[in-house]
Amino acid sequence: MFGLQMPPITPEFWAILGTLILLEGLLSADNALVLAVMVRHLKGDLQRKALAYGIGGAVVLRILGVLLASYILEYWWLRAFGAAYLAYLAISHFLKHRTTEDEADEKSKGRGFWATVVLLNLTDLAFSVDSILAGVALIPRGMPREQGLTIVVIGGIIGLILMRIAATVFLKLLNKYPAFDHVAYALVGWIAVKLGLETLEAAHEIFPAVPYWHMPTPIFWGVMAAIGIIGSFLATRTPAMSDEAAEAKADAVVHEIDETVADASDGRIDGR
Repeated sequence: MFGLQMPPITPEFWAILGTLILLEGLLSADNALVLAVMVRHLKGDLQRKALAYGIGGAVVLRILGVLLASYILEYWWLRAFGAAYLAYLAISHFLKHRTTEDEADEKSKGRGFWATVVLLNLTDLAFSVDSILAGVALIPRGMPREQGLTIVVIGGIIGLILMRIAATVFLKLLNKYPAFDHVAYALVGWIAVKLGLETLEAAHEIFPAVPYWHMPTPIFWGVMAAIGIIGSFLATRTPAMSDEAAEAKADAVVHEIDETVADASDGRIDGR
């Protein structure tokens, strides 16, 4: 449908895919946690009904995100907006000094059912754009569009799968070591730098007066590895809770999502 083509299986391909799996896992776990928290204020069956709409929205918006990615890969000036947005995400994350769960709980208080559904889907949109743009930014500039889009599609599919299959693992990780959220957004920030430099390089080819600097691939992946290794070491120094408490909290969120999916599959989306 999108003219997909499998890229060569190289070490860089596996590095890109591994980074996408890590980012998709952490961002999808954040997404699942936020969706569960944002419906807490609703009563009884309305919680599951709103959550079902939120999960459905996540699937639809992820598909639309792939369509967006096809345009971003084709037009260099759209990559500039992508770089700016990823940089904004990273900077705003470190400036807010609040947990995602606290923020979601605060936003949802006092809202009615449909207002909550709208807010859930706006949140889904933000998470979908985050992950899709991160996937686009990791694609080497010289890679053919069809091959780059294939990697983005693979990343999008992984994100949807991780929202359920690996949700417990990543939720437990974030519950026990909340600072891993900082590692994810530090990676996003560095990815934004890469995308920004590539945008300037593309602009220079059209407008020679535009200054640019080509970032060598080893430097990009070297800094990515350093952020991952050093960040993981710092994040795991002070656990926020025990393994048992982190797992119980993660299981509660996943159980809530499972019940919603079961209701939707047998026609009882409203829990009746």
